[in-house]
Amino acid sequence: MDNQDLKLLIENVEKVIVGKTETVKLLIVGLLTNGHILIEDVPGLGKTMLSLALSKSINGEFKRIQFTPDLLPSDVTGGFIYSPKTGDFDFKKGPVFSNILLADEINRTNPRTQSALLECMQEYKVTADGRTFSLPAPFMVIATQNPIEYQGTYPLPEAQIDRFLMKINVGYLSLEEEVKVISGQKIKHPVEEIKPVLGLDKVLKLQEAVKNIQVSQNILEYIVKIISATRKKEEIKLGASPRASIALMKASSAWALLEGRDYVVPDDVIKLLPWVLKHRIALHPRALIAEKTPEFVVSELIRSTPIP
Repeated sequence: MDNQDLKLLIENVEKVIVGKTETVKLLIVGLLTNGHILIEDVPGLGKTMLSLALSKSINGEFKRIQFTPDLLPSDVTGGFIYSPKTGDFDFKKGPVFSNILLADEINRTNPRTQSALLECMQEYKVTADGRTFSLPAPFMVIATQNPIEYQGTYPLPEAQIDRFLMKINVGYLSLEEEVKVISGQKIKHPVEEIKPVLGLDKVLKLQEAVKNIQVSQNILEYIVKIISATRKKEEIKLGASPRASIALMKASSAWALLEGRDYVVPDDVIKLLPWVLKHRIALHPRALIAEKTPEFVVSELIRSTPIP
């Protein structure tokens, strides 16, 4: 399968984000599946630039919301505002009406505002005063969290965190990569010069191509076996729902397309499983006391589930 368009997209984003090919590909998996990505990492690692570079590469509309405790739902979705000219109330669209929305530090706002994104992320629409407004296509939320500082934060409820296709991290650069980054920004930031390599119409066609990726019955059963095993494993207090199975199937299909195949293999599932699953399971306190992490438990599930 020809995936030249996707190679161009990856290379274009990497003009801004150095040494993070896997992270870039995972973000593109979200784009290809119309899914949302939660990035949990410390400040200063390029999360905002990663989102902006992807948006510019597809010629999409990019909006950023800095989530704060005083943010209101209407600050996200928009609302009706009285117009003196018409004497009527007109709907003013909020920043959620974009192709890529960066929800920066999403856990710093109150649950009421967090919940304003639920309908947007699940139904791809906004309802206000009984009227429904469709969001543009494609639409993708990239949310960030700081894993270190929790003071003054509101942890995302399970219902919302389950809406994210994957939870990923960026990570620190190597010495050579960091030297390349700072030398590249001596005059101006590379994101200022980035040009589109795909149009939104092409992105929509690629999303359709993902839906046509072949997933055999054996692979489907393998996915369900792994996800259902989370509901029986003693270290896990809360197992993953069927939404996790759907997310894993979609993500694996997108990864297969990125790899130039029109079918999913077990390695695609194994590759995407940690990113799809680790935010969807809650460990028992005794597992946490034993210093087990979601990543470790997921690796155990992979080892204990027979590969087709």
